[in-house]
Amino acid sequence: MTYDLPKLANTASTIAQNASTIPMQYFRTALDITDKADDSPVTIADQNTERYIRDALMEHFPDHSIFGEEFGISGDLSGASWIIDPIDGTRSFISGSPLFGMLMGFLDAGVPQIGLVRMPALDETFVGVAGLGATKNGVPISCRKTTELAKAILYINEAENINAADPSRFQRLCKAGHTRRMAYDCYPHAMCAAGSIDAVVDCNLEPYDYLPLVGLIQAAGGIITDWHGQPLTLQSDGRVVTAATPALHAQILTLLEA
Repeated sequence: MTYDLPKLANTASTIAQNASTIPMQYFRTALDITDKADDSPVTIADQNTERYIRDALMEHFPDHSIFGEEFGISGDLSGASWIIDPIDGTRSFISGSPLFGMLMGFLDAGVPQIGLVRMPALDETFVGVAGLGATKNGVPISCRKTTELAKAILYINEAENINAADPSRFQRLCKAGHTRRMAYDCYPHAMCAAGSIDAVVDCNLEPYDYLPLVGLIQAAGGIITDWHGQPLTLQSDGRVVTAATPALHAQILTLLEA
């Protein structure tokens, strides 16, 4: 089936913009925090934001399915569907960091077609549409052209988890690139799409964390896969590499597999 991707992207951008007011009402205020089964925190801001996004998507696209972090799957993900993380980086949110995001992606038979990263506290919206490029706040963006890892700005997300799983791999990452930064969540990936940095190594992600990024990174001219270079799907293991160019991506994969 053919979809009007620009129309879908514009509607998603409006929904995300409007939904941003919800977490901002709670940002840097006293919050009740509940730990989920996996020990990740959840707040009323996460839940209310997802409810708003779900209701808005159902109003505009009643035939589309939805997969959200807080309330699971509604419908059949084999067709037109939306995937949502209402607050990507709840730990950042509850600690007062402005680097929490909001993720939305449109999938056709599980394949990302649109990727959106909204940064409520920064008032930045990154949108990628398959075949039509990517924008930040409506202005076209694209990945850098860096091809050598030795010259790259590399962000390492979830550093403590990478180190715990494989200290030698972590040490290799810490020596890679021209500049390295430790970080979390979606913003480093968005910065790669915008041409600010060159690559991100990430892990411990769920489909609602990484699939919205696919549409954005690919539309910006970059590449995003799992640690083995395979396309990201609903069944991927949550280990992700984002890179500005195929050559840079290949060097990072080699480093990870050494």
